[in-house]
This record gives sequence, structure tokens and C-alpha cells, in this order.
Amino acid sequence: MGKSKEIQAQKAAARTATESKKSKKKWSKSRVKEKLNNKVLFDTKAFNALVKEVPKMKLITIARVSEAIGVTGSVAKQGLRYLEEKDLIKPVVKHHKMMIYVVKKEQQEEVKEETTKKSTKKSKKEKKQKEEEEDEE
Repeated sequence: MGKSKEIQAQKAAARTATESKKSKKKWSKSRVKEKLNNKVLFDTKAFNALVKEVPKMKLITIARVSEAIGVTGSVAKQGLRYLEEKDLIKPVVKHHKMMIYVVKKEQQEEVKEETTKKSTKKSKKEKKQKEEEEDEE
């Protein structure tokens, strides 16, 4: 047993010698997140954005609404309750910590119609070709 204690003492002495040679660790500066300055009440601009933008989203959560409109989470939650009362959205998961909504079927069809009307603007060539085809019939 005497030799093992001597070996342990030698190892401890070697460790202290190497530790004194090493420089102390320098802590790196961590990046500071930018603080969000979200609104705590709905103003007319934010409320209009809520009514127009949120029903166009495929998946609606408190976090996405809060980020898109620039309001706090509790205000976004109240806005989602309002949209649910107006039958613009329906809940998929309604838990007190995580509320997930989707757009109602009627609303989805209206949004699709609006987007197809905008995207179906035809060029003059296409219109002429269609008229020629109708004339041939």
C-alpha cells in the first residue's frame, strides 16, 4: 500500500504542475437577443391585420400570430378567440398551453378563389387563341 500512495502523490504533484502552466479559461461573450417590442393592445392597424392575414394562414398558432402582427402572446390569444367566435377559424387542438387552429372550409374556398382570380390574368395572345378556338366551333 505504501507504493500506491507514493504514486498517487506523484500524480497529484504532476497535475498541479501542469495546471499552473495552463492559462485560465476565458469566457466568451454570449450574444444578446434583441428584445421584442410587441404591442400590448390591439390598435386598428393590428386588428385589421389580424382579420385579414390570419385566416390566410394554413396553420394558426399563438406564436405565429404574435410574430406576424407584432403583439404579445396574450393579446394574440384574445384575437384568436375573437376569430373563433366569428367562425373564421376552427380549433384543432385546444389546450391551455397550446392552441392550434385551421381555417374553416368555407374560408379556404374563398381564399382560393381570390388567389385564382389574381393568377388567372391571361396575356393578349392567350385571349386571342381562345377566341379563335371558339370561332372555329
